[in-house]
Amino acid sequence: MITGILLFGSFALFLALGVPIAMALGVATLLTLKVIYPELSLGIVTQRMFAAMDSVSIMAIPFFVLAGNLMTKGGISRRLVDFSNQIVGNVRGGMAAALVIACAFFAALSGSAPATVVAIGAMLYPDMVKLGYPKTRTAGLLVVSGGLGPIIPPSIIMIVYGTITGASISQMFKAGMYIGLMIVAALLAVVFIYARKEKWPKNMEKLSLAKLVKTFFGAIPALMLPIIILGGIYSGLFTATEAAAVAVIWGLVVGMFIYRELSFKDLWPIFLSSGKSATMVLFIIATSTAFAWLFTFSGLAQLMISSITAMHLSPTLYCMIVATILLIFGTFLEGVATAVLLVPVLWPIANSLGINIIHFGMIVSISNVIGTMTPPVAVNIFSAATVTHLRMGDIVKGETPFFIGYTGVFLLVVLVARVTTFML
Repeated sequence: MITGILLFGSFALFLALGVPIAMALGVATLLTLKVIYPELSLGIVTQRMFAAMDSVSIMAIPFFVLAGNLMTKGGISRRLVDFSNQIVGNVRGGMAAALVIACAFFAALSGSAPATVVAIGAMLYPDMVKLGYPKTRTAGLLVVSGGLGPIIPPSIIMIVYGTITGASISQMFKAGMYIGLMIVAALLAVVFIYARKEKWPKNMEKLSLAKLVKTFFGAIPALMLPIIILGGIYSGLFTATEAAAVAVIWGLVVGMFIYRELSFKDLWPIFLSSGKSATMVLFIIATSTAFAWLFTFSGLAQLMISSITAMHLSPTLYCMIVATILLIFGTFLEGVATAVLLVPVLWPIANSLGINIIHFGMIVSISNVIGTMTPPVAVNIFSAATVTHLRMGDIVKGETPFFIGYTGVFLLVVLVARVTTFML
């Protein structure tokens, strides 16, 4: 008990002081190890951190981060936005629907929620505001639609989950694809309801089949990427990590030689930015792994498992409890850190209850995405604030109806396992 109080108490204190998550996890682990287990070498923490990085699957993360940045800078996001506008047509709230569809397309390229918010928001938000769309509603829709990034594959959080549990990443991606489409449908329904209710603008631009065909052909190189990635993974042609490397190469080819919006002088800033982003994620994984090891080594994990097992919970009730725990942790922890900390403890119980590994993985993935939309640690809201220049509280108010639609799909996934597994 003392170990748990010191471990989690020091971690919470460091977070409250503004210490970065990765550093807070690492220092809390070192402090607890030094105080409670002085006979053990602190070098164990370093060993655990390096062991966490010794995985081929983990290499997919920096590749997908780089691929997403290449696509954002290479003109792909703009062409996806143009094509999405032509799909929706000139209906009331059409540009809001186009925002959702563009986020879905970009999600299939980047795998990152904040990247989706920034890339699509920078393209659509200014034009939507000029047309008369409500600022807070538009920003809120952007926040929630950006949450498609880690659900529609490729997905960094699904790669992390598969690495921890041994779940098939390709099966996770398959489940993520059609659950992502369910979320798109829910968001579009809310968009059209509020477009009528709040009298959102109608796109007066005359649309035509010729424009649709033109934007489609312009977007083909961008649309080919998810086909290449997912087709290669599902066919067994290459692994998720190899698919991430292919995504980088395709992003370079499209940006430099097809769209010609990338030059050699653009590459170094992109590589540098991608390296910083990927390092942050990998550092969190490394220190989270050391933290989780100490949690298990101290016996706290086994105590938690025994306590929950003694309750004789049904699989559905256990899934509800896990979803609640993950949602609470997601309000103050980054999604990858939450997964690395809690999945090693929660999955063995789920496995003993006969819960499908892919179903459990989707609960983990979606709950972590919801954490990106809920303060105080809400990277989607922070990302939207940089694009829209609105206050965080205003964005939270604007996102409410779309957030309800998103969480409605999440509850369906939690309560009905077949929603996740019927196509596997």
